[in-house]
Amino acid sequence: MKDIYQRIDEILPKIVESTFIQNKGLGNEIGFYIFDYNPEHELLIRERIKFIKEKAKEVYGLNIVEFDLYDIILEILESKGYFKKNLEMEQKKGSEQVFNATKKTLRLTLENDLVVKYISERLEGRDIVFLTGIGKAWPIIRSHTILNNLHRIVEKQPLIMFFPGNYDGGSLMLFNTLKDDNYYRAFPLIDKV
Repeated sequence: MKDIYQRIDEILPKIVESTFIQNKGLGNEIGFYIFDYNPEHELLIRERIKFIKEKAKEVYGLNIVEFDLYDIILEILESKGYFKKNLEMEQKKGSEQVFNATKKTLRLTLENDLVVKYISERLEGRDIVFLTGIGKAWPIIRSHTILNNLHRIVEKQPLIMFFPGNYDGGSLMLFNTLKDDNYYRAFPLIDKV
């Protein structure tokens, strides 16, 4: 069994392969990948993502865009003037009410989903998409839901979701305890063995 450092070290060599960048060799499947990791390694992963993006740009000329779902949520709420209102609502009515109100504001899973729109407007000229902030955005955004919704817009670039939990090639287990849902359309990025 590979440790987290061995697995992280395999990411850059994998993503710079021409077949990976061109989404070839996937049997006409979408180029969605999941790099799962133990949630206790979250800070290490954040640090290494930054390093991988810089090195991929510097050495290989790859333009990687990172979308942190939590940061996207905050940016959208702030731009609509809802951020402070959400904080006040949480104090008065509790977190559940805020989660529901935020989901409605973001129009999640609807045709005009604001998170999907945000991402689609920033894909031009990008070689690879990194999706982060999965744990921070839960329970507002569920990992299987965002992946399903991104299928319609992320087609040219490979997408890698950095997932704090376990992905066995079929089901997602957020934080190694919360079964998110079955998701069979992504490939594990780096094997654990």
